[in-house]
This record gives sequence, structure tokens and C-alpha cells, in this order.
Amino acid sequence: MKLSPRRKRRPVIAILTVSGGNRPFGGNPCNFIDLIQKGQEMGALVYVTTVEQLDLSRKRIAGHGYNARQKTWEKRTFPFPQVIYNRIPYRKAERTPEIQKLIEACLKDSRVALFNPFFFNKWTLFEWLSRASSTRPFIPRTEKLVSYRNLESLFERYPTLYLKPVRGKAGKGIMRAERREREDSIEYVLIHPARNKRRIDRFPSIYDLWIALKKAIGNKEYIVQQGIVLTQYRKRPYDLRVLVQKDEKGAWSLTGIGARVAGKRSITTHVPRGGSIGDPGKLLRFRFGPRKAAWIIQRTGSTALMIARQIEKAAGQTLGEMSMDLGVDRDGALWFFEANSKPMKFDEPHIRKKSLEQIIHYCMYLSKKRKQKKHSEPAPAY
Repeated sequence: MKLSPRRKRRPVIAILTVSGGNRPFGGNPCNFIDLIQKGQEMGALVYVTTVEQLDLSRKRIAGHGYNARQKTWEKRTFPFPQVIYNRIPYRKAERTPEIQKLIEACLKDSRVALFNPFFFNKWTLFEWLSRASSTRPFIPRTEKLVSYRNLESLFERYPTLYLKPVRGKAGKGIMRAERREREDSIEYVLIHPARNKRRIDRFPSIYDLWIALKKAIGNKEYIVQQGIVLTQYRKRPYDLRVLVQKDEKGAWSLTGIGARVAGKRSITTHVPRGGSIGDPGKLLRFRFGPRKAAWIIQRTGSTALMIARQIEKAAGQTLGEMSMDLGVDRDGALWFFEANSKPMKFDEPHIRKKSLEQIIHYCMYLSKKRKQKKHSEPAPAY
């Protein structure tokens, strides 16, 4: 009798999030649906599970699948995952002892590969990138905001400073401070968001500015950073939004480069803060011409990959993707502003499509790597 060949098991990928109160789970369900459907196209089983459901002692995991016909989420059990894609959406939740304990357990479990185990911290990022001579030139002068002395020393060199929350997201909480010289005096100006508008406060001294800042930021940790004069398109500054991800070989690769243009009265380029999406090639050609624009785009990709490698090396953890904000100044030089270990959905269709494919490709690579490691391990002695 002829034996039928063993059916090849497809990779099993769990998207990790938190419970969602009235909803089945927290996070972006549309993003999860896209990943589940892309997994089906590429031959992988993808499901959503929460930190409350993920029990590493069980062979099957409680989770949520998506019924495309009925357009509903279905709660059921799934095979134990080979890969966990961390999409816990809230910093506060991820820092709780219970979730930290679970993430540590996943990282130590030889049966599963978890990548992107934490949100980035802005201050830590700049420390990591300052360690390497290759990435140091792209870092604006940055200090922790601890006293008015920080402001004083930086204002001696730079007329504009940016103040950013260490654990901020999507431009929330960012403020700009300016030193303006008049004929017979100097004033300090603070520009910050207030009820979806921008507010401008003026102060006669750095100390007065510092008192106002302390009141505005409370106990939150902030950094203060050299202000970079960005190149502009029709009097509006913009920066480049870059997505880098690991591929089917486990190597960092460029997924795409977008651009975000600041709103008319906005101090950042973030879309939730009034920014808009732009074509990086068009924006750069307007200022630099076609040849230099092409060179800047090429250098942006190579710089982002170099930065990603340094961040992963310094973090000492397995990372699989990150988005970055890179600024271009009036001379065409690149500056690193921010990196996000849990990128938001890119609105550019070509970047979005490739990003989904890359996530599944990398998860398949990790799954295959886990299987090879499992088979190569010696059998236990009894």
C-alpha cells in the first residue's frame, strides 16, 4: 500500500494584544484583519490573542479568528504559535508587571519566537545611536530636560529647540521653544498644542520659560533637542517617514519611504496633529532638483537600515520592524528624529501592501528557524 506524503504544517503566528473592554481586544482590528488575510494568501495561520488568553502551559491557545464572510470575530482555540508578533498598543499596559512577566516568559521559551518586545524610549534611542560612530552624525544635539540649565546651554548655540515626551506617540505633547532677539531685548517663545490649536506664550527670561514648562509637563519625562531647519515645500516643512522590516532571510530591508508635510499652523508633521501625506520625490525635487533628490532618497534608505541595525544591536533583543522619522535640512543633510517599534499603518498603498507581506515573510523565517533549532537539539537523557 502506498503511503500518502505527510501534509506540510503551515506556520502559526499569534498577534499579541490586550483585552479591549467592550471590544474583543485592543489595538487596530483592521490591521489585524489584513494580517490574517495576508497570512491565508501566503500559507500561514494567523490569529489574535491577548495577554489574558496566552497560556504558555497549554497546547492550544484561546484567541480570535476573523470570519470574512460574516465580517465578525470568532473566539475559539488555536494551535500553539511558533511566532508571536507583539502589538500591545499601550505603553502603560506593556509596563505592568504582569505583562512584563509574560513577555519575559515568551522570550525564554524555546518553542516560540517573539519579536519587538517593547516600545522605544526616545532618550534611550538617542543614547543607543550616539554610541556608534556610524549613526552619531545623524543625531541632533539632545539632552534630558531636568532644569532650566538645559535650556540655557542649548539656547546659547541654537535659536530653536524642540521639547518631546520620552514616551510620546504620533507627535503628542511636542512643543517648540524659540529665542527671539529684538532691537533692545530678547524674548523666549513657547509654541504648544492646546485644544487642537496652537498656543503661543512669551517670556522675558529662560527661567520664566522653564517655570511655564514645568507646569505644562508635570511629572512626565521630556527631552530637549536642537531644532533643525527643515527644507520646505511651499513654505511648509516636511520630513521623511521610513519603514524598514526584516525579510524572508531575516535581514533588514527597506519597505518604503513616504513624506509628511506639516499643517499650516502645526509644529510637527504628524497627520493626527494636522500634517498631510506627500510624495517624497516630488517634495525633494522641488528644492534640490532631480539628481540630488534621487541621491537623498537613496541615502535615506541606506541610513535607515544602518540605524535599524544599531538600534537592534544596542537593544539586545530581536526586532522585526520599525518606522522612522528622518528630516532633511536645507543643505540636503539627513537627521534622525524618532523611531517606533510598533509602526502605525502606512497610508501609501504600495508601502502598505509590501509591509504586510514582509511581516508574514519574517514570521515564516522565524518559524522555520525555530523548527530547525528544535530538530538539531539533542534528545534529553533519562
